[in-house]
Amino acid sequence: MLRRCNRARPARRTISVLQYSLVQQSLSTCSRGLRAQPSCRRQHPGDAISWLDNSDPASSASEFLEWARKLRLELNAAFYTGLKSEEFHFARYAVGQGYTTHMDQHRGNPHRRISLVLYLNRNWGPEDGGELCLYSPDDPSLEIHRILPQPGRLVLFRSDVFPHAVLPANKPRLSLSGWFRTDERN
Repeated sequence: MLRRCNRARPARRTISVLQYSLVQQSLSTCSRGLRAQPSCRRQHPGDAISWLDNSDPASSASEFLEWARKLRLELNAAFYTGLKSEEFHFARYAVGQGYTTHMDQHRGNPHRRISLVLYLNRNWGPEDGGELCLYSPDDPSLEIHRILPQPGRLVLFRSDVFPHAVLPANKPRLSLSGWFRTDERN
């Protein structure tokens, strides 16, 4: 059910180039505190998010969004996914925080198709926690894969198929997360 795609290796270089700039942008938007950045808000207890946009074409976020647009087109060509748009945000989980088991595609809103997570912490080991846990679509209590949030690691999975959770982290955990969607978004 899960597999690694060796075809994506050229994207790894792009992610490496973007990673440092994205970390800096993430730190400036979410890591200094919610009061300092009005665009950064709590989504769930323990995390803070800041949505990416194309308002500054010279920013790392705009460069990432362009890369994501091209990835969306490749996913459509390879898997006939019908993806038409994307949305992403920086997320910061405080020490001891995680996110309980959930689905990214909400009931009554079927447009999120593919979830993406890019890990932005510079150093991360098993002792730091914060793993992404994917559960069986047939039995949401059965863990089928655990992914350590190592620097620059990119994870894609079906939003409408895999229940998942974020385990509590032992230090602040930074990521860029979002969804490829089947509807048009502006």
